Amino acid sequence: MQPEDFKPLISKAYGHIAEYIRKTPVITLPNGAFGIGTHLTLKLELMQHAGSFKSRGAFNRILQSTVPPSGVIAASGGNHGAAVAYAARRLGYPAEIFVPTISSPTKVKRLRDYGAQVTVIGRDYIEALEKCDRRAAETKSLVVHAFDQAEVIAGQGTVGLELEEQAPDLDTVLVSVGGGGLIGGIAAWYQNRYKVVSVEPEKAPTLYESLVARKQIDVEVGGIAADALGSRRVGQMMLPIAQQYVSQTVLVDEDSIIKAQQLLWDELRIAAEPAGVVPIAALISGRYQPASGEKVGILICGGNVDLSSFVNGGNIR
Repeated sequence: MQPEDFKPLISKAYGHIAEYIRKTPVITLPNGAFGIGTHLTLKLELMQHAGSFKSRGAFNRILQSTVPPSGVIAASGGNHGAAVAYAARRLGYPAEIFVPTISSPTKVKRLRDYGAQVTVIGRDYIEALEKCDRRAAETKSLVVHAFDQAEVIAGQGTVGLELEEQAPDLDTVLVSVGGGGLIGGIAAWYQNRYKVVSVEPEKAPTLYESLVARKQIDVEVGGIAADALGSRRVGQMMLPIAQQYVSQTVLVDEDSIIKAQQLLWDELRIAAEPAGVVPIAALISGRYQPASGEKVGILICGGNVDLSSFVNGGNIR
């Protein structure tokens, strides 16, 4: 598929999933919010079913597929697995999810709460995926990939479709990147009509390094956002989309991510996971500097966070 082929798939996906997902709200902040001298619009995708944007792609993949009696199967750092488990339960299918040992207990608990059979195995997402693929070959279950399937990318692209309806005058959208399904879908929807900026932790520069190398490459990943942004490689399907439609890539440090989490809580009483605030970290650290008058959209992509970690760390209050 060519990058330009995804936009009609995104419109089609929205028709399939609209009754199963939430149209998440946006918050428009005045100039000076977060100490940033520009207009900011936050898309609160952490309010989506299962706590992240991932439910969009999960529903679209399942709804557009024939599901065998064995159900669905997926590998995940946590958020995708929760989305697949939620969608499977809603649609009446069994779900089997493989997660690595770096997945937070909060996310693993949510998987089980949704009724999924959960296997915790491997040191990162790629190792969990290898085990998942072997299991899928045995069970013949429908594989719902975290980011490298057309239906999943199209489902995630509906975030961009919604945001354009809600905030049509934006200039730029900042998007967190792990395996690249979200930014792939959003960039494919906008097709350079908005400036799309990828933001990754310095300790997980997966898309950044692949764009530099002009091909998929594996990188070492770690850090506080690794359970959501911890894929060692980006998807094969999304990389050409990023090469054509992503305008800029930005890396942020751990301290800026922690500060962004706290800032979002202090200013708006929104508790987001580290992956969800990476775009805010880009702004408050100066790694992304908007032009005068630039209207910036920010995807707060996930909220599956253990609130006790803030309390025990003495941060959220």
